[in-house]
Amino acid sequence: MSSLLHDLNGRAFTVLGEHVIWSDMIGNLLGLAALALGWRRSVVTWPVQLLSGVVLVAAYSSAHLSGGVGKQLVVIAVSVWGWWQWRRGSNRTGGELAIRFATWRERGLLVVGTGVGTVAVALLFQHYNLSWAPWPDAYIFVGTLAAMVAQGRGWVEFWFAWLAVDLVGVPLAFNSGLAFSGLVYVFYFLLVIAGMRAWWLRTRAPQPPAPPQSSPSGKSRASTPEGITT
Repeated sequence: MSSLLHDLNGRAFTVLGEHVIWSDMIGNLLGLAALALGWRRSVVTWPVQLLSGVVLVAAYSSAHLSGGVGKQLVVIAVSVWGWWQWRRGSNRTGGELAIRFATWRERGLLVVGTGVGTVAVALLFQHYNLSWAPWPDAYIFVGTLAAMVAQGRGWVEFWFAWLAVDLVGVPLAFNSGLAFSGLVYVFYFLLVIAGMRAWWLRTRAPQPPAPPQSSPSGKSRASTPEGITT
């Protein structure tokens, strides 16, 4: 295992004086693939995202960024949950994932949760000296969790959440010696814009009707496109 980690964190190449390590490059290429699959609303986005998180744990460990490592552990855990959510949602809507905008209440909970979580995690990082950049590190950690929860729920806002995370993630990646992470965020940005547009337009198209579900009494119940029974 230690030999594998050593190889993953070895230098792949150097560009413009910046050293690119294998784990940083492979993990981010997998992340790009996952984002592109998410744009296409393919359930395969989740196992690819999970694999990306596993590889990037090694990259952030080499940069001594506890928040980055924690972020990838969150990615791994939420990928399992998101995979289950999308498969369940697709089954309930005849194979199509239901896309929608979050309600104002859901948006408020997402924003407040991100703010409170960032403060709490940053103070934790400071107290235990877990990161050399506790506030941006904590913001990326919590923001990633918020974005992936929104993605798992099929909310268009998940793209905006990723943009907000990237604005802090790019300079932090360069300052941490993870050059490939910084460079690849340019492509992340383009994919996020394209994905945001695709999902936005999807909300304006007729959503597929959900098949009726049987209640314990044997009667059929209708299900909304979001998978909430009524």
